[in-house]
Amino acid sequence: MKIENRWLDVPVAGEAEPMSAYLARPAAPGPHATVLVGFEMFGVTDYVRAVADRIAALGYTAVVPDFYHRSGRRICLPATAEGRSRGLELLSQVTRDGVDRDIQALLDQLPGPHAMVGLSVGGHIAYYSATRFPFAAVAAFYPGWLTDDTIPLGRPTPTLELTAGIAEHGTRLLLLVGDGDHLFTRAQLDEIASRLDADGVDHDLVVYPDTPHGFFCHERDTYRPDAADDAFARVTSMLADHLR
Repeated sequence: MKIENRWLDVPVAGEAEPMSAYLARPAAPGPHATVLVGFEMFGVTDYVRAVADRIAALGYTAVVPDFYHRSGRRICLPATAEGRSRGLELLSQVTRDGVDRDIQALLDQLPGPHAMVGLSVGGHIAYYSATRFPFAAVAAFYPGWLTDDTIPLGRPTPTLELTAGIAEHGTRLLLLVGDGDHLFTRAQLDEIASRLDADGVDHDLVVYPDTPHGFFCHERDTYRPDAADDAFARVTSMLADHLR
């Protein structure tokens, strides 16, 4: 499907400057349901924009919010040790209040129904946002730090403890994780699975064997094509089923 893409500025309540966001959508007239795409810690990179383009080619409006907009405009970091260090610094400035206002601004401006697909840090943001907003569906790729308060998004209580909100919104949740992911212990995966079941979330938790963190990113040596293809097929099916 032919798509078109551009940057847009989105006014956010309480902010002097708008939030920048990358938008990709089918070139054919809409309306098209909206899928927010949560970035990795490296910001709105070429890779994340390519993911948005891929989702747009399925027939949706895909939007990558720049959740770092309070720290700089369209920050894009390399996937290096230095980039990770800077990404962690930036992530320490991303708060729940800021994400709430950013997501609300996007939902107010973009046509529904709405879904979200998040990658790594963006997966955590997607999971958290699903506890706060009535998304039809959310897919979270390897969302780290759900069970602890390491990052501000996990405070004052770990994000996993907010899981009941996902069930209250009736959101379909897809979690995609590799069993070799350094951000998860087996005990943490079991804790996540138990909480999703206990809180009655409509979900699938898919754990790929012999698969590391970042398996969906085709630009890095962590890429695992079989797991990546299966994961995107699951996302495609979920969006088709729930964005009607």
